Amino acid sequence: MFIKPLDKRIIAVTGHYGSGKTEFSVSLANLLAKEGDREYPRLALVDLDIANPYFRSRERKEELETLGIRVIGSAYDCEITAELPALSAAARGPLEDEGCRVIVDFGGNDAGALVLHQFRKYFQMDQHLMLAVVNASRAETRTIEGAMEHLAAIEYATGLPLDGLINNCHLLRETDADDVTRGHRFCEELGRKLALPVYCDCYPAPLVKAEDLHDIGPWAMPLGLYMRPSWLDKY
Repeated sequence: MFIKPLDKRIIAVTGHYGSGKTEFSVSLANLLAKEGDREYPRLALVDLDIANPYFRSRERKEELETLGIRVIGSAYDCEITAELPALSAAARGPLEDEGCRVIVDFGGNDAGALVLHQFRKYFQMDQHLMLAVVNASRAETRTIEGAMEHLAAIEYATGLPLDGLINNCHLLRETDADDVTRGHRFCEELGRKLALPVYCDCYPAPLVKAEDLHDIGPWAMPLGLYMRPSWLDKY
């Protein structure tokens, strides 16, 4: 298994802008779909990141749905309206379906986290995990104090405590195994201070080999770089 066992049905994913939370959410959906789950035969990805939607998991809707993953985001299906902050009412369907594992990708700052309040009742039934993706290479979260401040703002905005951390220390296409290991140590220290477990260490599979990762523990999750636009690599 590539991640610490997920013992709840709803997996809410947050993180600072640039942390890679959407990449994590899409990769997690892909891996769970390929593994299969007898307890939750259906799988959905709900994109609530509408406050600052630079990378949108719903952009990969067609690819994900070929794997049997239901993708729900904007109330509008046309790309021209993709930036409008309008949620689809269909998001409630998977959240109410006891046989559906749901990954919820929501805004990575306190303003974005406020969107979650529309669905608050689904996070009061002891069926969810709140996971924060942390990139120790980001200016705002490269210190323990800065990361703690950011995560505290998320908890305050949502009114929900975090359950765990995801290490995704990266430098885009410059990421190497040392970055992943550095992020692991950072998240271990952060987790000790916050009394939170580290659920996994992410590494970009096209750039880093699993066998080159040392001293990071048993949970190593490959990311597919699904969300990075190819044109960014031309500059």
